[in-house]
Amino acid sequence: MNKPTSAASAPAILNRDIKTIVNAGLKRRHAAETRFRWYGLIAVSLGLLFVVLMFGNIISKGYPAFWQTYIQLPIKFDPAVIDPQGSRDPKTLESADYAALVRAGMRQMFPKVEGRLELRALYGLVSSNAALELQSRVLQNPALIGAEQEIWLLASADVDTLVKGNIDRSLDETERPIKDNQVGWVDKLKAAGKIEKQFNTILFSSGDSREPEMAGIRGALMGSFYTLLVTFLLSFPIGVATAVYLEEFAPKNRWTDIIEVNINNLAAVPSIVFGLLGLAVFINFFGLPRSAPLVGGLVLSLMTLPVIIIAGRAALTSVPPSIREAALGMGASKLQMVGHHVLPLAMPGMLTGSIIGMARALGESAPLLMIGMVAFIVDVPKGLMDPATVLPVQVYLWSDLPERAFVERTSAAIMVLLAFMILMNGLAILLRKRFERRW
Repeated sequence: MNKPTSAASAPAILNRDIKTIVNAGLKRRHAAETRFRWYGLIAVSLGLLFVVLMFGNIISKGYPAFWQTYIQLPIKFDPAVIDPQGSRDPKTLESADYAALVRAGMRQMFPKVEGRLELRALYGLVSSNAALELQSRVLQNPALIGAEQEIWLLASADVDTLVKGNIDRSLDETERPIKDNQVGWVDKLKAAGKIEKQFNTILFSSGDSREPEMAGIRGALMGSFYTLLVTFLLSFPIGVATAVYLEEFAPKNRWTDIIEVNINNLAAVPSIVFGLLGLAVFINFFGLPRSAPLVGGLVLSLMTLPVIIIAGRAALTSVPPSIREAALGMGASKLQMVGHHVLPLAMPGMLTGSIIGMARALGESAPLLMIGMVAFIVDVPKGLMDPATVLPVQVYLWSDLPERAFVERTSAAIMVLLAFMILMNGLAILLRKRFERRW
């Protein structure tokens, strides 16, 4: 028979049972915490993996666009073609048939090629930009007339794609953009050292073009610059002034509450709504020109203002009340207190919020599509009223084109856009670290 449990041992048994229950609960909580930690680690790792894959895909497709294929041709600047009268008149030199000089150089390289179709395929190895290059050289130095030089001229997009290995030679020629005879001529030029890849300065010095090898992003870069300039000049002072008024001077009543709620709501409004507003107000009502950086800057200012106001108010709130009390205690007016003490201390946070808002504006395309900045613009804009496009819209335009060379330029434009956005966000972090005050 079991002995009866004594009264003295009952508390010990109870304590042991409680410890068992507590330990079991602790094990469950620790296991749950470990699982949660692993879930978070897996989520972060997956996110980083997808980011790496995205950047790797963009860079692998985009970096070849920074290099362009050139063909070296013997060019004779024939006076009979360029300046038959010998007048050296700039208008005569400008209107000369420089494409004939390129064709003569190609025939000199391949004298056995005959027939209209064969010659047309041969001339297609060189870009139409080659004639413009020769024209520019002659206009800058008329002494070239009569001379003969070996000149590197821009190859066509198909040749560039072939040289970069993006065309499968094993396919039937009906399924390739470049024919068998052209492939043979390219191989001969490569064996003779007449083909090489050079840094693609055209990508950064030219505007858009229907020819992939002549398309550049300078027009989009200047359009983005003018658009962001208007955005910053409007949104920053108005946003800072609004934040200061609401936080430091505005009475706390129903109207200010409504204003604050609407500002917070505007920060979450889809960007295309601002584009519709700009189309209705700035273009249809005020009659401003479509595709102009001025209109784009006005639209992006409306979109950026709520972000700057919210960031500005947060920066003002972070300034300790003792700063205000000390300034007022020394006899400063409220305006002096805000202007001389609170605002300088809050300005780093305001600048950070403004730069982040500008970085968001730089990457926007939907509102600008609504105001016509999706147009095909060849010329580089020189002012706020000239037709222009921006980098995100240029990416959108090129991504819709079928040529393989435009895929490279699309990815290259994305790389440039990401570089600017990373630079702007890095600048925001640097300003915050450099001027941040801790109390």
